[in-house]
Amino acid sequence: MHLAIAALLIGQMVGREPQLAAGEGLVAMAYGSDINIYVATSKDQGKTFAAPVLVAAPKVLQLTRHRGPRIAVAGNALIVNAVADGDLMSWRSVDGGKTWSKGVRVTSVPTAAREGLHTLASDGRGNLFAAWLDLRKAGTQLYGAWSRDGGVTWRKDALLYESPDGAICTCCAPSAVADEKGGVDLMFRNAVGGSRDLWVMHSHDRETFGRPEKLGAGTWKISACPMDGGGIARDGAKTITAWRREEDIYVDEPGKPEQKLGAGKDVAIAAGKDRVCALWVNAGGLEVWNGGGKPEVISKVAAFPSVVALPGGGFLAAWEAGGSIEVKRLP
Repeated sequence: MHLAIAALLIGQMVGREPQLAAGEGLVAMAYGSDINIYVATSKDQGKTFAAPVLVAAPKVLQLTRHRGPRIAVAGNALIVNAVADGDLMSWRSVDGGKTWSKGVRVTSVPTAAREGLHTLASDGRGNLFAAWLDLRKAGTQLYGAWSRDGGVTWRKDALLYESPDGAICTCCAPSAVADEKGGVDLMFRNAVGGSRDLWVMHSHDRETFGRPEKLGAGTWKISACPMDGGGIARDGAKTITAWRREEDIYVDEPGKPEQKLGAGKDVAIAAGKDRVCALWVNAGGLEVWNGGGKPEVISKVAAFPSVVALPGGGFLAAWEAGGSIEVKRLP
């Protein structure tokens, strides 16, 4: 079955590692270009975007292998997090992305987030959660912090997980998603017993996380970091994960067998209106899977895709293409 695509090309913005967020009446895209962090916004479900606005220009901005900025909608605010000069920083806009506040440091120890790999989740009502790979001690650990006031302030960061083998996977970005009640699912690539698999853990109280659970029945024995952390989404009451093991992409619900989608890497996933959309990169280009049927190629040149469910239905995808960013509406 051919996947019909509403291929509304927004145009090309010079930049890397786009990330998307959507709320009622607003779609926002954050990305990096050199040392600059930009946000472009759309008021028509991603059909057109306003000119990008500079959020910040740190001395050092991480922009390789999923290290770019993250963006979220928190009530009437837009929040951008990025690792700048070794610290996880947070910026806030309350006028739809036209102007941005001075950055607030989320990490309590200077340069602890210098690996540059992090995630940001929002319940859309002002509760935010950030997590990152932390290097304040020997061995990479998973740290996190909460904001309950829409990113105005962040609570003191805390250790969430440390591997019994001394370090979690050192170069794979974590992923998080929040539900409407403020609960959070957090996924990360662990390193235990020579395996580098994806694990997930849940917080119900915006304070602590339960014990992590390995995803998938198989395992990946590898002595190097894949640099590929996968993606996570909420489909109603269900948590849906997408990730790479060896050369293949899988989708999985915690506690259930994984489903192989095909060869690839750098998968992103979103869920909306009881539908799931996943995108990933392989030798053929950028593939999209809409929760059923056969994946379809939508671009021959692509890297580091992002996808978000639109409030009005359908999805919006963005990706790198030869140093620029391309955006397309998907049904």
